[in-house]
Amino acid sequence: MNRVNGRRVVITQTSAFMGKDLIELFAAEGADLLADDRDLTVPSAAEALITEAGEVDVLVVNLAAEQPRTSVLDTDDAIFRAMYEAMVYPLHRLVRAVLPQMIARRRGKIVVMGSASGLKGMPNYSAYGSARGAQLAYVQDVGTEVAPHNVQVNAIAQTFVENPTYFPPSYQATAEFKERIKGAPLGRLAHGWESAALALFLAGDESDFFVGQVFPFSGGWVTR
Repeated sequence: MNRVNGRRVVITQTSAFMGKDLIELFAAEGADLLADDRDLTVPSAAEALITEAGEVDVLVVNLAAEQPRTSVLDTDDAIFRAMYEAMVYPLHRLVRAVLPQMIARRRGKIVVMGSASGLKGMPNYSAYGSARGAQLAYVQDVGTEVAPHNVQVNAIAQTFVENPTYFPPSYQATAEFKERIKGAPLGRLAHGWESAALALFLAGDESDFFVGQVFPFSGGWVTR
């Protein structure tokens, strides 16, 4: 269908999380693609990326960080801060950098590749889960704020999706994974392209009525 044919699409942190699948699908759909892998923890990096990209029609915010599985008592300030510096501050900087041009044109899409861990409590995930939850709350607030300008900001809250960061083949071979997957109602991982397809939908014209929405993509692990 070429939903993004000729549109300038920026995808971040492409070597991690959903980067590979996003690049493949958006390229196949005709996007004028800027696939970027710079370190977005550097405060000036987000603004520099948007400046280099020029006129951005779609921003896909793909951010990831290693999950520190520590009890809340063992989660010191450095661990906690690292999650926000990797996944929350870069999100705000990217959005803040790209919104002025989208608002001026009265057209734009921002899609955040988030995590279902922000929707469901898990022990020993306080740092990671709260940062992912902050991403989703941010999308809800910003999405409703910029909706009158015909800019749509939405998020995918995923888990149990094949990707090299959280569900690589090496992890899928472990006893831990085999026990964990029992908690997924479908009993399997989604293919990466399935999540990318939802991102593509949110980047296209068919999703114009969705604003500030968080879409669970977890095979029934969360249902809201």
